[in-house]
Amino acid sequence: MLGAAAVLVVALAGTAVAGTRMGWFEAAPVPTTAAPLPPAPVALSMKGVGADGKAPTAAGVKAVLAGPAANGLLDPVAGIVVDPVTGTALWNQGETAPQTPASTIKVLTAAAALLALDHTDTLSTTVVQGPQPGTVVLVGGGDPTLSSLPAGQPTVYPGAATIDELAAQVSAAGPVTQVLYDVSRYAGQGMAPGWDPSDVPNGYVSPIEPVMLDGGRGDPTKYDTPRTPTPAASAAQALAQRLGVTSVAAGTAPSGAKVLGKVESAPISRLVENLMQISDNVLAETIAREVAKARGLEPSFAGAAKAVRDVLTEHKFDLSTATIVDGSGLSPNDKVPAKLLADVLVAAAKPDASDPRTAKLRPLLTALPVAGGSGTLAGRYAEQGAVGRGWVRAKTGTLTAVNSLAGVVLDADGRLLVFAFMSLSPDSTPAVRGALDEMAAALRTCGC
Repeated sequence: MLGAAAVLVVALAGTAVAGTRMGWFEAAPVPTTAAPLPPAPVALSMKGVGADGKAPTAAGVKAVLAGPAANGLLDPVAGIVVDPVTGTALWNQGETAPQTPASTIKVLTAAAALLALDHTDTLSTTVVQGPQPGTVVLVGGGDPTLSSLPAGQPTVYPGAATIDELAAQVSAAGPVTQVLYDVSRYAGQGMAPGWDPSDVPNGYVSPIEPVMLDGGRGDPTKYDTPRTPTPAASAAQALAQRLGVTSVAAGTAPSGAKVLGKVESAPISRLVENLMQISDNVLAETIAREVAKARGLEPSFAGAAKAVRDVLTEHKFDLSTATIVDGSGLSPNDKVPAKLLADVLVAAAKPDASDPRTAKLRPLLTALPVAGGSGTLAGRYAEQGAVGRGWVRAKTGTLTAVNSLAGVVLDADGRLLVFAFMSLSPDSTPAVRGALDEMAAALRTCGC
């Protein structure tokens, strides 16, 4: 039996700030991103959030959204607000029309992973004995979070294994003269259709390969920092440097080769939380490929997109009008209706076990950034939408002329609401994102 969702109320720096904390957890969450965090909490209390709050009305929700939704900065705006207890749509506008979702498509990627993969599984990076004496092969196992920093030094990927640990294991096995790297776990191109090549030096993504350090980042402590265009080769060079050799080349691990070193990523559930919190494009793409592998599909962009679509369709979500090109939302070719995003979040937010999908999808809610508190919402809700600070949890999405926001909020009557808002306004300034924040925050004021 599912426990009721819960609200985490934290007093910060003398000001009461409340954030939704959904699931079966009974303690404050351990921070899982390098996002700017609010001051340490000085008070903490928990209370259940189930189906007991006063049911909102469509008229009441429409009334509180009338002003924010009419903001010219958002024109055009589409979206939907749903009461997950009843499944009733309380406000809707163009919610079935497919639109470019940007990073809110990560809601779908994360959901497919939670439905298709064991939440406790990890991704392995191994080094095996090579075809020649002294040669070793770095074998990519799909983990892009492997850290280049010494153990104990945080990166944007909490709980990541380190290349130092892997090198120490290999060194103990004997001298090395050459490092090969094997990227055969994945197939196809490293860049998806529609991706801008400048996204690599601009720090948003690296070509997708099954082994890399820090998601290909030059600075492992920063989200958007210039990335390497050759992540697997760079990881092999880092390993070679630690082993005291200079010879590095692409290669293939011999079948049944002896394992000389092996490290594991954080569990899938933590990786999903991480990719949602900081909107990590590389991690989203590798997780999508792991879903493809679990489904027996080609671990390429096309195979991963098909896997996400198939998993969600089999779990009764309607993807008939959706176009999925990648798992991260970097491609403007992705097209998703707001209703699909809301449908997935509604399934995650049910207050009981009436929906068989809820148990597996519940971690989606705790993975959502908190307004003014964590991840990609840490710097928002300070002024625009300030009333939603701490109460809104949502996945953000931003591309040129695209802004979206999908998540949950607790209204003034103690009822959890699911929302998905999408704007294709040509204005790409932060003011547009602030206007979306005001829409979500308006739902917090709803005693309706």
